[in-house]
Amino acid sequence: MKLITLKLRALKPSTLKLSTLSLALCLVVSSPAICAEAVSATLSVKTEAGNIQVKTLAEGLENVWGMAFLPDGSMLVTERAGRMRIVSATGKVGEPLSGLPPIFAKGQGGLLDVVLAPDFASSKKIYFSYSEPGEGDLSDLNSTAVSFATLNGNKLENLTRVFSQQPKINSGHHFGSRLVWAPDGTLFITLGDRYSEKDSAQTLDNHLGKVVRINADGSVPKDNPFVNTAGTLPEIWSYGHRNMQGAAINPVSKVLWTGEHGPQGGDELNIDQAAKNYGWPVITYGENYGGGKIGEGTHKAGMEQPVYKWVPSIATAGFMFYTGDKFPQWQNNILLASLKEKTLVRLVLDGDQIIKEERLLKTELGQRLRSVVQGPDGLIYLVTDEAKSKIYQLSPQ
Repeated sequence: MKLITLKLRALKPSTLKLSTLSLALCLVVSSPAICAEAVSATLSVKTEAGNIQVKTLAEGLENVWGMAFLPDGSMLVTERAGRMRIVSATGKVGEPLSGLPPIFAKGQGGLLDVVLAPDFASSKKIYFSYSEPGEGDLSDLNSTAVSFATLNGNKLENLTRVFSQQPKINSGHHFGSRLVWAPDGTLFITLGDRYSEKDSAQTLDNHLGKVVRINADGSVPKDNPFVNTAGTLPEIWSYGHRNMQGAAINPVSKVLWTGEHGPQGGDELNIDQAAKNYGWPVITYGENYGGGKIGEGTHKAGMEQPVYKWVPSIATAGFMFYTGDKFPQWQNNILLASLKEKTLVRLVLDGDQIIKEERLLKTELGQRLRSVVQGPDGLIYLVTDEAKSKIYQLSPQ
């Protein structure tokens, strides 16, 4: 009985809704199975826009990075270590899929984002980003790559690479890697500066610290901003970025927004437009780790200001604009996952201006949050970036 008492003391009575029957049986019969049911009961959480319930949907995962819903309500999830799995709508975790390419799974590198092709219903194609190791004499180098494959049961077939960041660098940091389909069917890919090559974010002869835009087959859209500019890489959409691990299309304006890790301070949300320079490392609201100025300050002519910033940093990860019907009070709000602050950030917009911020779940969950996704059922799904990752389902109360 002492063990049971300790477990119950660890719960948060103010936020945890326990099954009265399960709790009573736990105390009476000391059944581990019944006690586990009581301990894993749904969290009830107060927010400024109504109460929500948080349910643990799936466990037994490792450092989940990306998640995409399949038409049947199951989920494709990526584990940074280099595994992709299907998790059922009820939370059953499947075996790893076969057919992935070689992956550099060290540091921040590994298997990263995943999205369905717009024509998935007929093509069965999925697109995913990963850190790609070099070959031969370049085997100690790596960069972000994107491939597509056909999903056939528990196999990936017809693997085809459509993008490889150039140049490859000997680094385990700043891969970027969010994938977002534009309304016109082109694909945006966010790319980090690889940490050691930050000055390259300001030049257009490389993919470091850039957003790129490609067609679904990997070709370059004819209307890309630098396609006719000599000495530039034609895939480039925007530049002057540090490490973007969040991106989404604003459902109202249909424009790309990106979320960017600052250094020590200076995380950003940007409205990401063609040919624009977002300043890194010339301007930033952050500083070097341990202190010290970076660049020239916070403003410079010809360089864009963020639409929103965090000082100190919260370590922005994946985010989304909520468009479902289950949380009408959150309609068109941004929901953003934070790694460092271990919180779900809700941002209220007025046009393109952010007028309110609310931080949720830090006390109740206290875990690094990597991605937040709206399900086809209108509910919200969170994934954690932990050695023992979980998928949480958020529903209205």
